Amino acid sequence: MSEHYSDGMGGHPGAPSLFTPAEALDLVRDEFDLGLADPRVTLSVLAVDVTERTPELSALEALATGLPCVTVGVAPDPSWVPGGFDVLLCQGSTVPRPWVGCDDLERSLVDLGVSIDRSPLASVALVQLLRMGEELSLRDAVVAESFVYSMLQGGPEFRTWLESRRTSNRAQNGETDPVLVTRHGPFLDIELHRPEVHNALNSAMRDALITALQLVQVDPTIEAARLRGSGPDFCSGGDLNEFGSATDPATAHSVRVSRSAGLALARCADRVRVEVHGACVGAGIEIPAFSHRISATPEATFTLPEVGFGLIPGAGGTASLPRRIGRQRTAFAALSGSAVSAHTARQWGLVDELRA
Repeated sequence: MSEHYSDGMGGHPGAPSLFTPAEALDLVRDEFDLGLADPRVTLSVLAVDVTERTPELSALEALATGLPCVTVGVAPDPSWVPGGFDVLLCQGSTVPRPWVGCDDLERSLVDLGVSIDRSPLASVALVQLLRMGEELSLRDAVVAESFVYSMLQGGPEFRTWLESRRTSNRAQNGETDPVLVTRHGPFLDIELHRPEVHNALNSAMRDALITALQLVQVDPTIEAARLRGSGPDFCSGGDLNEFGSATDPATAHSVRVSRSAGLALARCADRVRVEVHGACVGAGIEIPAFSHRISATPEATFTLPEVGFGLIPGAGGTASLPRRIGRQRTAFAALSGSAVSAHTARQWGLVDELRA
């Protein structure tokens, strides 16, 4: 990708070159031959000025969802919605879906380009999956996510991340009750209970959570349930000590699709209210997004860091989040890895209400 980077917008070093629609169309035809990419092509992000609708832009829109790169539409004002692009960036804070508003549009484009450049294989796989997901059922989208996740587990970007990380080898012996379940008449309280690790989701917690949600599903006397987390954060995401511990990607895929906490929640989503607070990382928002009702405290933040590991969200997030906020905003959150505030999450529809 570096050969397509220049001083970029406003002289920012490392910024993706911002092409006009005509320039982008020429580039697409030269480099990708209308989608038939040479495997040696290194372009992983294509940023296009979409301020004005032109015949060239219309032609580019028709090709965008088939391109083997991340496509980013950029405009100062979200006066219309160009189709096909993976991410749409504009100036401002309160902007209509599917645009992502930025206080500093140039800086946001730079940061997005740098993030994609760190993990280009995972980034492109992510947007290709999100494009397909719009046509899939919820369950099929979860299965497709697991296929892509498993593929990336065998890739060089994830391997590099694993090798660079010094694991703590934290002993987990003696941990009990990773999920607390309490019945109050017709109501059920479900609490993630590993506060010492900010409710990092390990296999034991996942299985216990699924069991609790299955109880809600099969017991008609449970009128409503509440899912929350103990300690300062709702959930810090998947337990990093278990990353890369599967015997092989195929077995990991089988476990993910047969033991999906997100799908378990989806089956009883109309009776489960999720109350989040603090850090909601990875699975900490991917799973709640399957529910019909999410409330958040004003200081809550939402982050999808997996692309930075050479992976994609793996707890169902590429299926659950687009159904709440659309694929373009999901792509931006996952590609950038930046935290989304509770206020923005409420504006986007990622959460349904803010509570004191």
